[in-house]
Amino acid sequence: MLYHIKLAKYTTISGVTQDIGLSYQLFGKKLYSAPIVLVNHALTGNSNVTGEDGWWSSLIGKGKCIDTDAYTVLSFNIPGNGHDSFVIENYKDFVAGDIAHIFLSGLKELKIDRLFAIIGGSLGGGIAWEMTALNPKLTEHLIPVASDWKSTDWLIANCQIQEQFLVNSKQPVHDARMHAMLCYRTPESFKERFKRSTNEELQVFNVESWLLHHGDKLQERFQLSAYKLMNQLLKTIDITRDGEQNFTKLQNSDTNIHIIGVDSDMFFTAKENKDTFKQLTQANSNVTYGEVRSIHGHDAFLIAYDQMKKLLNRIFNQNESAKKVKTLKFGGTSSILEKAANGENYKSFPFCLNAK
Repeated sequence: MLYHIKLAKYTTISGVTQDIGLSYQLFGKKLYSAPIVLVNHALTGNSNVTGEDGWWSSLIGKGKCIDTDAYTVLSFNIPGNGHDSFVIENYKDFVAGDIAHIFLSGLKELKIDRLFAIIGGSLGGGIAWEMTALNPKLTEHLIPVASDWKSTDWLIANCQIQEQFLVNSKQPVHDARMHAMLCYRTPESFKERFKRSTNEELQVFNVESWLLHHGDKLQERFQLSAYKLMNQLLKTIDITRDGEQNFTKLQNSDTNIHIIGVDSDMFFTAKENKDTFKQLTQANSNVTYGEVRSIHGHDAFLIAYDQMKKLLNRIFNQNESAKKVKTLKFGGTSSILEKAANGENYKSFPFCLNAK
């Protein structure tokens, strides 16, 4: 069921004031009766995170890693994502920090001042970083997946190419999606899947047919205004847009930060995640870095569910967290930490690097 909150006269970071329609869904235990997990969706996602059509139902649900028999799961729709009737045409007026402010306002309307966890993938993880930077006491656990606290130059450049498709193409959503799939996967992923094979019926390479299919499918279900907005948000993630103080507050907070990267991610690279891990551990011992190993690139967080479960079980499964799990422990800025953060000989390290 989709619930709605109206936020009157929200003023964006850029200074534009307008009413915002914020919708959300709830799953699992009744609200206020159990620990609350906020799930932030990615660029083409929505609040439907579990169930038959849920985009993360392999991880969230009854008896799953994030067990809806143990937790209340809350997910907001990014306003303007097309999952409800609310549309944002003036997308340039918004940055990722605005969505963080809007989600925090939504939590306030729901009288929620403390979360067990915020987890989000890709854009959703960036918004999770922004929310926790604005309110470091908001959540016990912050879990950004295949994401980071800022948009890099490489990510901004790819978003700019997406913008050109969305503004100038005759089939904007279709063509932008085709290009995006090259960012979400890797050359090795394509090689393993397609092996230069051809579609005899269509007389094209199967990789071409696959790209066209993804363009068609998104064009059928995704609005142009939504794509423009989500792309704008993706390139504007930055918890330091007003200075370093928000990063410092988060760094010095009691929040348990669990960074999950993908070793082959070309969007939010593993090196950037390791650099963030290293920077945070200079002041905060409650930081871990876990890595999904896959040839499939950024999308691996939606594919490698077994690895994701292993990385998340220690947080969400009390029996699992009570077990002894092999982690690396560091004191100060050891040479081992330097090597891990720089990715040197990384395959020799366990899944989870812990700064305690």
